[in-house]
This record gives sequence, C-alpha cells and structure tokens, in this order.
Amino acid sequence: MSVKVNLDRVLQIARELPDVKVSDGRVGWSLKSGGQMLACPAIHKSAEPGSLVVKISLSEREELISAQGDIYYLTEHYAPYPSVLVRLAKIDRESLLALLKRAQAFVSRSRSAGRGGARARRGGRSGRR
Repeated sequence: MSVKVNLDRVLQIARELPDVKVSDGRVGWSLKSGGQMLACPAIHKSAEPGSLVVKISLSEREELISAQGDIYYLTEHYAPYPSVLVRLAKIDRESLLALLKRAQAFVSRSRSAGRGGARARRGGRSGRR
C-alpha cells in the first residue's frame, strides 16, 4: 500500500522538482516555480481540511475530477481559477509528484504565452533593455 500524503510531505516531495521554491506569505506557504504559484494549502472555508490547491488547466481539472473524484474535487470558490483541490489523505506520493509536475508545466506554458502576448502588443520587442 502506498503512503498517503500530508502538508509536511508535500514540501518534501516538492524538493524533487527543479526550480521549485517554498515561499512564505502572510497566510502560509506556497510552492512557486519561476515566481508563479504551483500549489498551496487550501485555506478557504469551502475546502475540506487537509486539502491542497494545485494550479492546472481547466481541461486537466475536469479529467482528474471525472477519473478520480475521491481524490480531486472543486468548490464554488475555486471554480473560476485554473486549479484543482486535492484530498491529501487520499493521494499517494507518486500521484502527487506527477500532479506537481503537471502544474509546473502548466505554469511554464502560461508564463510563456503571457510573454509572447506582451511582445506582440509591443511590436515584437520584449520590453527588456
């Protein structure tokens, strides 16, 4: 049987990913890659205790919830955001590591698309000098 995950183990697992940093904020910690948030404890009252919110595309979120609704879920509060809630007591280490890698790829794609859009608006220049 696989060992289930808690918030402390999330931090240990995240150390295996390149370019992932733990950032402390006024309401707790978050995992960031390239300055963009990947995941953090779900602190809104609508989330179940022991849940993690992970940034991921809306289409990937739907797939995860459809396939494994006992692990992945959503509340009305989080619905507008490209993220999924994870019941840490139900997910194993390998699945969480794979999800964090997907989140890192999503954030990286989003960051690249944002920069490309900014360059296009400025006539192809990056704006950095």
